[in-house]
Amino acid sequence: MSAGERYLDRVGRILGEIAADEWSSIRAAAVTVAATIASDGLVHVFGTGHSHMLAEEMFYRAGGLAAVNPVLIEGLMLHAGAANSTRLEREHGLAAQIFGDIPLKPGDTFIVASNSGGNAVCEELAQLAGEAGASVVAIVSSRHADHSASERDGSRLADLADVVIDNHGGIGDAGVDIDGIDRRVGPTSTVAGAAIVNAVITEAVEILIGQGIEVDVFTSSNLPEGDASNAELVARYRDRVRSL
Repeated sequence: MSAGERYLDRVGRILGEIAADEWSSIRAAAVTVAATIASDGLVHVFGTGHSHMLAEEMFYRAGGLAAVNPVLIEGLMLHAGAANSTRLEREHGLAAQIFGDIPLKPGDTFIVASNSGGNAVCEELAQLAGEAGASVVAIVSSRHADHSASERDGSRLADLADVVIDNHGGIGDAGVDIDGIDRRVGPTSTVAGAAIVNAVITEAVEILIGQGIEVDVFTSSNLPEGDASNAELVARYRDRVRSL
């Protein structure tokens, strides 16, 4: 197989491993999200670096929940300075400033994605969210987190979460060896993380429907009824979800 084919094969095997080994955790996260939605709460989603894309994946998305608050901090995203975002995600105390602007209430769900499970901002936000009464769901690479644990002090993200979902990525994220280059290529955490969060949301919606609870879900704006339907949801949630 070529390198690209081997990457797709690797991703397929990872998704199979997640379906087989992480289902109980995915189900637990879905139950948590369903309880939050049933009580008119919000699902807050955060990640730094490339992991912030999972917050965007869950937000204002066709087929996605309306009650999702993406915690998008420009300095921790890549477009505002990639090297600086790496520095900032390791900065102790920054999480407290971020947390002060999150409209989190007891009973909400706080999803944190961090492939390494070890940067300071993610750890401290998870701790603050838990202390404020939210249920914390962590999406991490257990292999990477375990490999890096001896290199840092303090609690790991996985230790601070109520539910931990392993994205089954390798150490360093990249998954394909190619002859002639001394490092792997082809990161897997984003595609695995997107599958995980969408599985959680899909399962949560089914739980809620089974309980007879109406669920606010966005539809594609490119469908005839999309704009009107989505406009109603934006008006309903704009006061609590600033990014709308």
